[in-house]
Amino acid sequence: MAKVIMVQGTMSNAGKSLIVAGLCRIFRQDGYRVAPFKSQNMALNSFITKEGLEMGRAQVMQAEAAGVEPVAAMNPILLKPTTHVGSQVIVNGEVLGNMSARDYFAYKKQLIPEIKKAFRELEKDNDIIVIEGAGSPAEINLRENDIVNMGLAELLDAPVLLVGDIDRGGVFAQLLGTLMLLEKTEKERVKGLIINKFRGDKTILDPGVVMLEERGHVPVMGVVPYMELSIDDEDSLSSRFDRREEGLIDIAVIRYPRISNFTDLSVLEQIGQVSVRYVDSVRDLHHPDMIVLPGSKNTMADLKWMRENGLEALIKKKAQDTIVFGICGGYQMLGETISDPYQVENGGSMKGMGLLPAATELKQEKTRTQVTGTFGEISGALSGLSGKSVRGYEIHMGSTVDSENVRQPESRSDEKGYVCRIQNEADGSVKYDGIFSGNVYGTYVHGIFDEGTLAETLVGILAERKGVVLDTGQMISYGQFKQMQYDKLADGVRKSMDMEAVYAMLREAAI
Repeated sequence: MAKVIMVQGTMSNAGKSLIVAGLCRIFRQDGYRVAPFKSQNMALNSFITKEGLEMGRAQVMQAEAAGVEPVAAMNPILLKPTTHVGSQVIVNGEVLGNMSARDYFAYKKQLIPEIKKAFRELEKDNDIIVIEGAGSPAEINLRENDIVNMGLAELLDAPVLLVGDIDRGGVFAQLLGTLMLLEKTEKERVKGLIINKFRGDKTILDPGVVMLEERGHVPVMGVVPYMELSIDDEDSLSSRFDRREEGLIDIAVIRYPRISNFTDLSVLEQIGQVSVRYVDSVRDLHHPDMIVLPGSKNTMADLKWMRENGLEALIKKKAQDTIVFGICGGYQMLGETISDPYQVENGGSMKGMGLLPAATELKQEKTRTQVTGTFGEISGALSGLSGKSVRGYEIHMGSTVDSENVRQPESRSDEKGYVCRIQNEADGSVKYDGIFSGNVYGTYVHGIFDEGTLAETLVGILAERKGVVLDTGQMISYGQFKQMQYDKLADGVRKSMDMEAVYAMLREAAI
């Protein structure tokens, strides 16, 4: 039976996901088979496994740190918000349906057997499972039906590390306040405290650490420094959305209210002299070298939002001489029409941006598959991508046709006018994905720039088009870059935490 350890936080964005990833990496380095686990995740960044199942990107990142293949059992419940008060509920990789927050709150304890089933599946192949909580265990209004914090810790008999974020201030109040609001049996599960994202001279903090231990009666097992890392993080709390500086090559990503899978652009963020800015207003768009319309959990509502705030009109104007690239929901927006006969989103139909000869109909069934393939013989500004290898995944509720010839991209007999020739990894079928016209390109493939040196090629095209030269001499593949980041994270966590005490927690929990 696998040993377990759980990381909970005093609040959202306290750094739980990265602490879990760091521990996964350390245990892997120390020779253990390790897997991450989060019973319930709320996120619009999702991933498709080899089996065609959907899971949260945070657990994919943690699986990469652990050196294992991501599987849906690592994240048995995924909530994808569709409105302010409702979400699509995904259970063990499959869509269960849409629920209001109130309905889900009343229903979720029925999912405990699914959580236990997923956890037992992971136990079969691993020595250690590192569990991540969600939000805060001190949200006393949610305690009764908790399946992700102390309720889960009790269910799986897991010892807990409690993480507080000193960078946002009030870390002593965070940690002590959380401990005070826990029930006696819950507090007994907390075996160690972690002060996360510390900047400066630790000796200045030491007196506070002593008082924290005296008042909380729980040892501080680590003061983890603030680390400059380029690792996928969670949804709208991401600090990357605050970036405003423009690089030699500037890429503007439209940040609509329901943006999803913005991790598609992470590969471009690690290239020197390249800026990836998230833009939500006309005044901030400026003059980018490429505009990206990313995924959306509600395509029609987000297109309406762009239409109302003027971004749609400005993008259409800039598309005359600026590259515009749409991915998934962004691809659907670029077409001529979007219809929703089955009320997948809000029902009805609406005009698209009209930048691509495409028409989209939202479907009741979700497409979920990993794909490999190549760019087609594309023309225009990105012709230099023709023939380059592609690897990624599709996750969407719609079907898009070539509106000029009224045919599905996959049924094209002449194999012209498409963006990618891709193969479904699950069944081996081949289809032609995406449409391009002039400077505008659209595709359903997430992670389309991740493969090999494809991102470097793209940025090189943008630089040549702009008449500038980038220094790419030190560039490595995105895969290598991510592995270096995980090692850097593990090194920082190992040096700043009492790992002997962490291993002692694991041994005691297994008795």
